[in-house]
Amino acid sequence: MTQLAYNLHFLLVTVHFLSMRGRAMNPYPFLKDNIEYLQRTGNPIFQWLSSRPFDEDKLRNSLFINEFGLLDWRMESGKGILESLPPQGLYGNWTTPEKATTSATFVVGSNLGYGVNHVLANTPDTHKVMLLEPRPEMLLACLGQTDYRPFFERKKLHVMIPDERFLSEVVRNLDLQFVYGSIHLKSDIPSRQLGPEYARWSTWLKNKLENFSLELSTLRHRQDVMVRNEIDNFAKAMRDGSLKPMEGRGAGVGAVILGAGPSLETMAPLLKEKMGHVLYTCALQTIPSLQTLGIKPHLCAAIDYDGSMLKVFERLDPDFVQDVPLIYSTKIDPMILKRYPGPTLPLWTVGGVGTYVLKERDLVLDAGGNVSVTLSRFLRYCGVSHLLLAGQDYAWINGRSHSGGHHNHTTSMRLRSWHQTTRNMSGEEILTTVQYMTAKRELEDDLKQSGFPVYNLYGGGVPIEGTKVVDVETAYSQGVLASAPGAVERFLGDLRACEHNAPPLRMDPRSPMWTSSLHNMEKHLAKLFKNLKANQKSVHEALNRMELFIKQDPLYAPYLFNEIVDLAGLTRAKFAYEAKDLGEFKRISKNVLKKVREIDRKVCLPPNEQAVA
Repeated sequence: MTQLAYNLHFLLVTVHFLSMRGRAMNPYPFLKDNIEYLQRTGNPIFQWLSSRPFDEDKLRNSLFINEFGLLDWRMESGKGILESLPPQGLYGNWTTPEKATTSATFVVGSNLGYGVNHVLANTPDTHKVMLLEPRPEMLLACLGQTDYRPFFERKKLHVMIPDERFLSEVVRNLDLQFVYGSIHLKSDIPSRQLGPEYARWSTWLKNKLENFSLELSTLRHRQDVMVRNEIDNFAKAMRDGSLKPMEGRGAGVGAVILGAGPSLETMAPLLKEKMGHVLYTCALQTIPSLQTLGIKPHLCAAIDYDGSMLKVFERLDPDFVQDVPLIYSTKIDPMILKRYPGPTLPLWTVGGVGTYVLKERDLVLDAGGNVSVTLSRFLRYCGVSHLLLAGQDYAWINGRSHSGGHHNHTTSMRLRSWHQTTRNMSGEEILTTVQYMTAKRELEDDLKQSGFPVYNLYGGGVPIEGTKVVDVETAYSQGVLASAPGAVERFLGDLRACEHNAPPLRMDPRSPMWTSSLHNMEKHLAKLFKNLKANQKSVHEALNRMELFIKQDPLYAPYLFNEIVDLAGLTRAKFAYEAKDLGEFKRISKNVLKKVREIDRKVCLPPNEQAVA
């Protein structure tokens, strides 16, 4: 019998044993039913419980009735978790009526169900309740007190696995709650008495929700600009080549990511004296600073989509970069590609038209929200042997925002409303922003997946977890600034071979079919809206079909992101239709057709036109 099978058998036997005892002795009347439901429906939390050791003695002996007459859980100290924290006063502010139907609540720490049950009982069925309980015996104790099957059936209650990747997916699937409601995070105070993991998971979730909120805000307000750039760049990107052959080509290569933080001015002169034999990479925006400091990178990258990037060319020396390859997100402003004097290679990124259409044919990378994250992911894809960070400060240092030469360089930065304060490794208070901290955490999450060591030339900014702090002398003496003989040259040769190596791609235009389908749906809805009171259900069904239709095409869906979200507002955030909703549908439909025709015109080109577009 495997360990998992043994744990599963032990879990079921324990549940059966506890459920057979009298409630007065060991009150778990609902544990068997809840566990069997989770097993029958293939819920991931059942397998998680089956694979984790839990303390059966605690389940047998920790429940008791406290002095308030409440069922309680005895801690190691002998005190109940609710004895000094009676639930009556703890959970009164855990629910808010505003936007409750389209919102979600994360609860970290189940105790015996007092907090999560309060939210379940005081929110509508459409309100999502996400429970995270990191201790198996506490989750079993909670599942033993309440019949949660009706809440599971209605998809109102979701018990989550304490796993970062799993939770990241859960957060990303709550996009409609972010747009049309609110996301609440409740950390259970009684549970925090049991151990530090509750505070740790609460902080992790808070950061993840903050990250995704920023990402979604960017998508909601800027997706149209980014994908329009991408379809304008499509023909050129097809001609420029493909980075897919670079997978694993970084073997033996030591790489450096040079950021434009204030500390770069301190690190660059030291690096210049001991350049070593490594691959130097940076953002396009950093190159003017590097030229001032006397360092030339082997390649640069650009991911920012807006026109402010064009400020770089006010300081960029064309002769300095004429042989420096630019790896560009296909979502950048096309004018940047027209003005860049060196070789260019496209990087298709998640969220754009290449997300599904090109995933088998090309490298499609989640670029993240920061160029250092993009470079880290690209270098990991290439399989470099180790990585060194420099100028990665994610903060203002001594009133300075960037190293000299950067187009956003300032020397007298003061505390503003959008700033945050944090501390450096010396405990000194420094200025940062939500965007900086989000990018820093994203880089840290990415580095956790790296199979190679990551070093940091720390310069007084925000500490980066998962990196080993070194100085330039140590990096040089310990081989951090070294690569295998010939590895960097081989890598750059392979990168040059990626230019113009992608065969043309033919996609058929589909706007005539879309035009017919949307016009037919508009006529159908117009008839239903004439007797709206009687046709509420039919209108909802028709709009659901329309939502599925505009989401089904992998080429068009990324550009239709806002229209899909707007239509979801009618199908999943609307509970009674009004006459004005037909006008909203017509507006959405008009925008959809405009975008579909634009893609057909710019992307669905014959191969011979791609070559000259």
